[in-house]
Amino acid sequence: MKITNKFGLPEALADFARAEKYSRGDADISVTTLIDSPRVRLLREDHKDEIEQDVSDMVWPLFGTAVHSVLEGADHDKKVVKEERLYAEVAGWKLSGAIDHQELMPDGTVQITDYKVTSVWSVILGKVEWERQQNCYAWLVENAKGHEFEGRKVSSIRICAILRDWQRKKAEFDKDYPQAPVAMIQLKLWNQEELENYIYDRVCLHQEAQLSHDVYDDMPQCSDGDRWQKPAQWAVMKGSNKRALKLFDAQEDAEKFISESDDSSMHIQARLGEATRCVGNYCSVAQFCGQFLGWVKR
Repeated sequence: MKITNKFGLPEALADFARAEKYSRGDADISVTTLIDSPRVRLLREDHKDEIEQDVSDMVWPLFGTAVHSVLEGADHDKKVVKEERLYAEVAGWKLSGAIDHQELMPDGTVQITDYKVTSVWSVILGKVEWERQQNCYAWLVENAKGHEFEGRKVSSIRICAILRDWQRKKAEFDKDYPQAPVAMIQLKLWNQEELENYIYDRVCLHQEAQLSHDVYDDMPQCSDGDRWQKPAQWAVMKGSNKRALKLFDAQEDAEKFISESDDSSMHIQARLGEATRCVGNYCSVAQFCGQFLGWVKR
């Protein structure tokens, strides 16, 4: 990846961004990549020397890296393991995952905590990726060999979310808003069968994509979930108002709503869904992706 500095930010920040801090270790795939789109993984590998990212777009990820470094260096007792990378084999591939914080509980089980520097909205709306990632880490703790907590069961998985855009005033007036700039989020721990099936299916999905790419120079499409696809909606508008009176998932429902009303100023405005990840600068390989470029040209 090429790191640019278009806004002339301090070189210290640029150097920090250019330093390679992530590695999946001696593994075929990491948990973070496993739960993501096979297409995105393949495109990143194919275009790793062409991808560009500006330092200004990396400020919050860099902040997250710094937070991890500080927490990793803090003193701890023998009941805690920090920043440990674990490995286990699945369907012939070696899977790895770096776990931020493992703590041995009084009952002999392990609690996993992952640190995230994120937006308030990630806490309010929830992120399914967090649940998937932490459950995969739980599986690694229970199945990897040669680590301090080998053979122990995981009883709890949680996120320590540091909220970069938290506002005190909103917390004072909205009880549903996070009440502090740091939030602890307990995640659902999947049962063993559900977890093993998920990991096996994801590994096989990536293996099939890799084979198709290597043999046929082809790769699968990203799913709607991979692309963070928002569904199309039909807005019932009133007169020249810019705000919708009511939103519908089906055009027929919007038409019915208007037909049952005596207001002739109502009309329908179609709002086409969009792939938020693709168009919102969240995907580093969008410029190389035929699926995205074909969608843009429609």
